[in-house]
Amino acid sequence: MSSSVSPLAPKTVPAMPVIAGIRLATAEAGIRYKNRTDVLLAVMDKGTAVAGVFTRSKCPSAPVEWCRAKLKGGKARALVVNSGNANAFTGKTGRASTALTAKIAAKAVGCSESEIFLASTGVIGEPLDATKFDGVLGRLAETAEPGDYLAAAKAIMTTDTFPKVATATVKLGRARVTINGMAKGAGMIAPDMATMLSFIFTDAPIAPAALQTLLKSGVEDTFNAVTIDGDTSTSDTLLAFATGAAAAHGAPKISRASDPRLKAFVKAFNQVLANLAEQVARDGEGARKLVEITVEGAKTKASARKIAMSIANSPLVKTAIAGEDANWGRVVMAVGKAGEPADRDKLSISFNGIRVARSGARDPDYDEAQVSEAMKAPEIAIKVSLGLGKGRDRVLTCDLTKEYVAINGDYRS
Repeated sequence: MSSSVSPLAPKTVPAMPVIAGIRLATAEAGIRYKNRTDVLLAVMDKGTAVAGVFTRSKCPSAPVEWCRAKLKGGKARALVVNSGNANAFTGKTGRASTALTAKIAAKAVGCSESEIFLASTGVIGEPLDATKFDGVLGRLAETAEPGDYLAAAKAIMTTDTFPKVATATVKLGRARVTINGMAKGAGMIAPDMATMLSFIFTDAPIAPAALQTLLKSGVEDTFNAVTIDGDTSTSDTLLAFATGAAAAHGAPKISRASDPRLKAFVKAFNQVLANLAEQVARDGEGARKLVEITVEGAKTKASARKIAMSIANSPLVKTAIAGEDANWGRVVMAVGKAGEPADRDKLSISFNGIRVARSGARDPDYDEAQVSEAMKAPEIAIKVSLGLGKGRDRVLTCDLTKEYVAINGDYRS
């Protein structure tokens, strides 16, 4: 966790409403860090539905494997998250650590181990001493309260410079339901089904299968459209919990994701995901620029996504932006290497609304001074028009600075 907050951090932090059926508590377990909270316990009421999406990495962490197996039950009573150690690439020891953590948590909460969900973030390859949770989780279960999402978000940070939270309130039937979310992530970010760690809570009465459909759909244009460095984590985990408490106030019980009564809820749910995803991009390790890349005129949306990601993950593009250089040649390079349909002579490129290239050549009205001034802005919008079809997509990234190298050069040591 950095002592210097990203200059791209949101200027305000939303007030996070209480959600009936959710209680939170944090503590210092000494997993890796000293003098800071590093474990979060979220306790849910009986009957809470759970859904999740996880990394597609072929080398997933032990907590990811645990959650995938327990997700089939569709119910959750507790979530345990630790920072400082990812419990990934830890073999039998890692699996034993997850089992012991779940056992300790289940005893503390008074539920089945199958209703415990786990997530870990931090160093890969180091054994996690789960005995450090013994006693700690018991105290947390006793002191957990319905409230401090900001403290919870702080407890799961690693190289993050600020806690990431978002909220929305929406009408569902006769009731107002709340959606609260938190996330952590600043490096090793190229999500493939989720982000490094993110957790969504709501009091809406939504069945597990319906919640799973909403979550899987919601990540595609939010968390899966963000990249910091092109590296997909072994620990990517996004879990959603629905307590159903709003049913007592007139919210209808939802069993199908296609239920028309969910329309406003789905919009708000996706807005929370999008807000958290953008905060991850704003907190990219060493970032000084938030970069939005829009590709239009592609053959398909999928083609536009691949081209946008090619641009967003290019170290040459990202370092040019860090240097405040509108180097469209590097964007052309990234378009060309993406392996998707493109026509050099139809290509147009703009930076912050200023067209720098048109029809396969430098724009005749190009003004170096004007573009250089625009590149000083903290937010940079790159737009690429292919002129081949109606496919369009947008991704978020950040620049690549010397600080990124410094952070990652000594992360483990």
